[in-house]
Amino acid sequence: GLRPFIDQAIADLAARLDVDGGAIATHAAVLVVWPDSSLGCPEPGMSYAQAQVVGAIIGPQHGDVFYRYHTGGNRSPFICARPLTKVPPRAVLDAGSGSD
Repeated sequence: GLRPFIDQAIADLAARLDVDGGAIATHAAVLVVWPDSSLGCPEPGMSYAQAQVVGAIIGPQHGDVFYRYHTGGNRSPFICARPLTKVPPRAVLDAGSGSD
């Protein structure tokens, strides 16, 4: 289920770094539940809907540098340079939902 988001994050990072996507590894990808619509990457001065959002953290790596992408709801993966102040809980999906 996370493969399309991983692929999008790798493509975005490859474009940012001007490298081939094959040079980027994925060291982590996990479904999480964000506590609000900031998707774990709030901007100062902004307000966010206080509703849980199922999303993901994707961690591509190029060389010795690790990056962090967030996604959730209908938002495509985006790079987040802000430190995580709290690790969100992992999402638990209904096994019968057909999502994997």
